[in-house]
Amino acid sequence: MKLPLVFSAEVTTARAAGTPVVALESTIITHGMPWPQNYETAKLVEDDIRQGGAVPATIAILNGAIHIGLDDARLAELAQMKNVAKLSRADLAVALATGIAGATTVACTMICAHLAGIQVFATGGIGGVHQGAESSFDISADLMELAQTPVTVVAAGAKAILDIPKTLEVLETQGVPVIAYGEDEFPAFWSRKSGIPAPLRLDEPAQIAAAQKMRTALGLPGGQLVANPVPVESEISRDALAPIIAAAQARAAAEGISGKAVTPFLLGAILEATDGASLATNIALVRNNARLAAEIAQHFG
Repeated sequence: MKLPLVFSAEVTTARAAGTPVVALESTIITHGMPWPQNYETAKLVEDDIRQGGAVPATIAILNGAIHIGLDDARLAELAQMKNVAKLSRADLAVALATGIAGATTVACTMICAHLAGIQVFATGGIGGVHQGAESSFDISADLMELAQTPVTVVAAGAKAILDIPKTLEVLETQGVPVIAYGEDEFPAFWSRKSGIPAPLRLDEPAQIAAAQKMRTALGLPGGQLVANPVPVESEISRDALAPIIAAAQARAAAEGISGKAVTPFLLGAILEATDGASLATNIALVRNNARLAAEIAQHFG
């Protein structure tokens, strides 16, 4: 069966010219922000990658095909679509086979990027082990994907609503390199610090690319997580966020929110409690990750 890959004109030109390409997810557009802020942010992030010397490839599942890169009209259309499925490894094939419109999570974006030959992917934060996972078993597929799909993922750490120590334990068990960029501490999405030492630290984009190349040469499966702290001027301290997150989690438990609905519910509650500051920080960290990803992509041959 032929892979249902559809490349945008910009990505097609980049592939022919050997220009580095950086993958971007689409869940942040369909499930992370309201219209038109989602569209405006997506355009900013794409332009950040272009200014960094690479080409952006926002990935989405539309009309039974994996779209690698979206032109402006299609990006605007996606940003306004309703009832878009949130796709991961488990439901990607069904969406393609049935023509369901879907936005790609971290795990799904990694799969699609690898199929398209893209080695670097910028996102906001990865999923991980949810609070209470010892009884709910709610662990994001993102962690297992990092262990098996050879894509370098640039994120501002794991989302602070998660159990970060357990998330790092699972990544270690799965053999995933967790590399803090320019810092000794693992970042926690909106906050630069989590209170947890980073397993690894690298300070140069070229070193990060070299590490993934060496991993491939050694025959080791999977990619690597590059934890890039949010810029200082945009962060919300973890001390300020801790009670807000705790209150949001208590509300989710009381309302019986579970599964894929947990993350968007918590993010919405935190947005409300911070009077929009969490969204501004989210935009800043995604853009920061896109700029670093473009630098890293320059060093993949």
